[in-house]
Amino acid sequence: MNGELPSNDKSNFCIANGFELCKSFNSANGPIFGIDTSGNVNEWNHKTAEITGYSQEEAFNKPLVDTFIEPKLRDTFRNILIMALKGEETNNYELEMESKSKEVIYMLVNAKTRRDVDNNVTGVVGIAQDVTEVVTSYKKDKDVGAMAHELRQLIETANAPIFGIDVHGNVNEWNDKTAEITGFAKDEAFDKPLVSTFIVPSLRRSVHEVLDNALKGCGVSNYELEFRTKSKEVRYLLVNATTRRDAENNIVGVVGVAQD
Repeated sequence: MNGELPSNDKSNFCIANGFELCKSFNSANGPIFGIDTSGNVNEWNHKTAEITGYSQEEAFNKPLVDTFIEPKLRDTFRNILIMALKGEETNNYELEMESKSKEVIYMLVNAKTRRDVDNNVTGVVGIAQDVTEVVTSYKKDKDVGAMAHELRQLIETANAPIFGIDVHGNVNEWNDKTAEITGFAKDEAFDKPLVSTFIVPSLRRSVHEVLDNALKGCGVSNYELEFRTKSKEVRYLLVNATTRRDAENNIVGVVGVAQD
């Protein structure tokens, strides 16, 4: 014996194993989809149906690239499939599919050449990992970070005095305009108690009350404030004191936007 199965046994073996493989594909915990040599869908497991919203019946025989792939990636992914149909596989390709509800699904895909029992190429199977949650979270954090940076620049360069305190009443915001009109640089003002350091004595009690109320969520508009400058002069400001909150809506301080 040469170790090969007789042709009839070989066919039966492949049919049985093909059935088991099909069951494994369908019940896999990750998305698995595939195409024939014409680029039409011929594999679409339960997980792929779940995350895309398209059932197997809706997906089968549709051109994979033109129907389900984000337009900006179609040419690239089409080339990857063409290469896989020539036996050159690709691992960890970052793919974006469009769901039935027009949302973007992010996947890491291994594009594997599919062959029949005689080793002829019959299509491509994509074995994927859904990374939508990770990518979305990253993009959100990146967007929030960009917005925070932009907001920081706006505050620093604003033509109006902007200053703020933490929950202990110490300065944690002091923009360029505030530094200009008071004469105190940012590093001189930071972490100093706002009221006792910069407010004229006659108003300290009432300013304390305004800030305490803002720290309880009750902001104040157009409050007449008197700042004492480094040169012992008095600057008169109209201030809107607004409660400052973090991403979880916890109160973390007060920000004052003023008019000189």
